[in-house]
Amino acid sequence: MISSFLAFSLALVAVPQDPALSLAPRAQGEYLLELSALPARPKVGAQLLARGGSSFELVLWSGGLPGAGGQREGREIVRGLAEGEEIRFAHERGELRWKGGKLHARMTGWSEALVFERVERVSPTLGLPAPKGAIQLFGKDANDFVEDREPKSAAKIDADGNLEQGATSKTLHGDALVHVEFRTPFEPGDQGQGRGNSGVYLQGRYEVQVLDSFGLEGKHDECGGIYSVRPPDTNACFPPGSWQTYDIEFRAARFDADGQPVAPARLTVFLNGIKIHDDAACPRITTAAPVAEKPELGPLYLQDHGDAVRYRNVWVLPRA
Repeated sequence: MISSFLAFSLALVAVPQDPALSLAPRAQGEYLLELSALPARPKVGAQLLARGGSSFELVLWSGGLPGAGGQREGREIVRGLAEGEEIRFAHERGELRWKGGKLHARMTGWSEALVFERVERVSPTLGLPAPKGAIQLFGKDANDFVEDREPKSAAKIDADGNLEQGATSKTLHGDALVHVEFRTPFEPGDQGQGRGNSGVYLQGRYEVQVLDSFGLEGKHDECGGIYSVRPPDTNACFPPGSWQTYDIEFRAARFDADGQPVAPARLTVFLNGIKIHDDAACPRITTAAPVAEKPELGPLYLQDHGDAVRYRNVWVLPRA
């Protein structure tokens, strides 16, 4: 009886939470510094990433943020640790410190402190209504999706009315403009392909990767990549938890009268309004595509890779 009471009492004792866990979602995001003291007023962009526990990374971009002036050649990574309500980053030319929602820097050659202000970018096509002639696959009381497993029951919708990953459209498409809005979860303890993984498969054959790739280099298997085929020209990924957009101009592969391929599928892709592929050829179906390459139309497939990725406002505008 006493041992049972002790066990029950211990269960009621609050376990102290790692302060970095509450700090991470507040700190992670994008920051911008404008050097107004210099004639050209150059900008420096910063992306602050949570890496699990008390570990953080700061990605610095000369020229601004990626897709908005940031130069890939000037990309620099600085690692830091949380200390109470601050995150400190040791740089070879000084120190950067996150505190109170801003990023402060003391750098060699500057007498005063530099302050990066937080910015919240929003895709210019977020919430874009389906144009005339488009088919609303999800949103505005429409749900054309079924689960990607048997039995093919209606795809799952979460408590907030968003479409869950692992869904295949009943509508089939060929050449089309495709609009998809998605949100990756905040999973700071996971890395690589385990961090908000999903994918948008055109015709169920050609995957444009969905992943929490915020602040990363921008590879073929990261957000915006045509998986196993081509990396994005720019990593335009927003922080996890943000609603993001894909606008994809898709031209299906062409086949001759015998069903043999004569021209590859082609994609022009905008991620968050930023062009990341310009009429890129996709010479084969991508890894793990559920539909074989053939002349027939195919569905829009939103991959389930085990992470809680959400979708909304999905529509397809067929091209003649």
